[in-house]
Amino acid sequence: MDFRNSDTITGPRSEDVLPTTATAAVKVVIVGGFGVGKTTMVGSVSEIRPLTTEETMTQAGVGVDDNSGVESKTATTVAMDFGRISISEELILYLFGTPGQERFWFLWNGLFEGALGAVVLIDTRRLEVSFDVIGRLEERGVPFVVAVNTFPGAPKHPVEALRSALDLPDEVPMVDCDARLRASSRDVLLTLMRYLHSTAVPLG
Repeated sequence: MDFRNSDTITGPRSEDVLPTTATAAVKVVIVGGFGVGKTTMVGSVSEIRPLTTEETMTQAGVGVDDNSGVESKTATTVAMDFGRISISEELILYLFGTPGQERFWFLWNGLFEGALGAVVLIDTRRLEVSFDVIGRLEERGVPFVVAVNTFPGAPKHPVEALRSALDLPDEVPMVDCDARLRASSRDVLLTLMRYLHSTAVPLG
């Protein structure tokens, strides 16, 4: 068979190749309840075509997954989302989005291995889906920031009220974001990087 005119891809696309200036890479995890915008955030900010594992929701999830408030959602992440962003010419951020349904949380163990920190996305229409997520991060000792994803028609609450509802320590940053916008998602990641830098223990 003659493959000379084949469209078969034999390697990574040129835009997916790591910059030659990259000298360090860190892993960040995007977490949150079902339907809060994790896949959207990874897709909006990634400089490469993101890897997603979304599958169509079926009747098998009825009575198992709580989709109250996001009844129109037709697909869900079943393993992870993956993307990449260059914070600087030297520093590369690898992004891993977790599945939101509790039945897939067993996958978190592998996704959090080696993670430097996390972004918790919340939806003010359904704050309750974030309680267990934040609790699991605190149990693991994973540093995180909270990003309030702006959904149309979502109620707006004072920061103090949100912190109280989430039982969030004062030192944990909380920012507003629109996960659909690259610049907004990038700013959330920069907030996490600054927070991690501020809490780092100096060597020696």
